[in-house]
Amino acid sequence: MARTVNATRHMVRRDAFLDVAQRLVQAKGYEAMSIQDVLDELEASKGAFYHYFDSKQALLEAVVERFADGAIADLAPLLDDPNVPALRKLETFFAGIARRKAEQKDLVLAIIEIWNSDGNAIVREKLRRLTVSRMVPLLSAVIEQGIDEGVFHVASPDETATVFVSLMLGFQELANDYFIGRQAGTITFAVVQRSVASFTEAFERILGIPKGSLTLTDESTLHFWFG
Repeated sequence: MARTVNATRHMVRRDAFLDVAQRLVQAKGYEAMSIQDVLDELEASKGAFYHYFDSKQALLEAVVERFADGAIADLAPLLDDPNVPALRKLETFFAGIARRKAEQKDLVLAIIEIWNSDGNAIVREKLRRLTVSRMVPLLSAVIEQGIDEGVFHVASPDETATVFVSLMLGFQELANDYFIGRQAGTITFAVVQRSVASFTEAFERILGIPKGSLTLTDESTLHFWFG
């Protein structure tokens, strides 16, 4: 029992650091936030901080990891339901991620700023690897189901999922650039629409499904971010 209580306290205290860090990243940006800012808000010592995180970068990674794990947890019941067709699971997966991003727009915008900073190449690579490690197993299971249903026509679920996620990351990087371009007025909404259509077709080809079978994102989501 004592070990369970200690584990719970550890989680609660760690989450307190993450809550403050997320709020500060959203309010002032990752670069401007310091470890001391976090300590001041929590009235905590450096020793307490380093008990949970070995650096400011590790703190950021934990914030992003919690965000990703929350999105996956929301989708888990649907992804685990054998009665839901694979293609519907895939579309709901994309829609669920989009919804989660919209709900935490301030955090997503802060992550975009971090992602695009030349000084955060190591952080960017770690976030990329985090995405791969979280998404490939989920998508592999969905793709395998689609193969069994006779809907997806691919040789290997695992390798296809890896390619799929790599393309997703490329799409996300382009979307980041488009978001900034739309804010600056250098990119039209039509360009965004054409790009989404092209990536959607690429995803369909990877899965071996007819053109027009997959909805990568809907118009309301596009207008929310790029309208």
